Amino acid sequence: MNMTRDRLSLGLPRCLAVLLLYAATAPAAPPAVSPEFPPLSESRVVEHHVGKVIWTELVTPNLAASQAFYSGLFGWTFREMRAGESDYGIAEANGRPIGGVVQRAIAPGEQKQSNWLTFIAVRDTDAAKHEVVARGGKVLAEPTTYRGRGRQAVFSDPDGAVFAVIASSSGDSGDFLAAPGEWIWSSLLAQDPQRSAKFYKRVFGYDVFDLPSDDGFEHVVLSTQGYARAGIHSLPTDSVHRRSHWMNFVRVVDAAQAVSKATALGGRVLVEPHVDRHGGRVALLADPNGAQFGVMEWTAADTKAEPK
Repeated sequence: MNMTRDRLSLGLPRCLAVLLLYAATAPAAPPAVSPEFPPLSESRVVEHHVGKVIWTELVTPNLAASQAFYSGLFGWTFREMRAGESDYGIAEANGRPIGGVVQRAIAPGEQKQSNWLTFIAVRDTDAAKHEVVARGGKVLAEPTTYRGRGRQAVFSDPDGAVFAVIASSSGDSGDFLAAPGEWIWSSLLAQDPQRSAKFYKRVFGYDVFDLPSDDGFEHVVLSTQGYARAGIHSLPTDSVHRRSHWMNFVRVVDAAQAVSKATALGGRVLVEPHVDRHGGRVALLADPNGAQFGVMEWTAADTKAEPK
């Protein structure tokens, strides 16, 4: 994600990596010849930021409709390519690649829906796999190397939250503030935030900070290199039958306007815009195929530094 750090406040409460996306929903075999993807970072200076969310991918039954929705909502542009047997689009915001969209048909009666998959930076994908398994997680897609992209894998944590890791062959995106239309924050909505924090700390080496809470829920910040990288928050009480899951947020200038535009484009509002701890408004949405994501304003008072 093109941001310096994840937001410290969320009181809210998710080719390649085609194979990886498929593995999050159904078993699949890797293509005979690995497609070549554009690099995740085009900077001449190679940076590594372990624990930072640096990529997202959407698996959808309708590539064209998804591209039209996100283009209309955020102004994203897309470069289409073939990845194995699947159609794949590279989403770009402000001239930079920020994510991928892969088409996968959903069989009639199938329970699964479209989802965004969160990719977290690592130095060594195979070492991350070892830690995930040792700490009670599961491997959904084995580590695989993709030309131009790096080595990645898909896992689930002990509570079932699906996430991916990637050791980028071009390095990670720099720690600068995301512009409107770019991903700016990621949060894990967890059944047990403290237990989840211990798991992700072991896998990514995070520093863990508990945030003060006046809403009856637990809020945790995960940081590396002096910057907040992600948040962990208690699942809301009306989500007791849902498993833990990751949620990604796009920076917008006006959350209410973004919500209005999303509904006009066929999306749904899951949580109406409201003010979060740092004064900006956030909202949760679902695209026309059911993939969930958030929108978030960013105020001048917001900081990306880890809590002290």
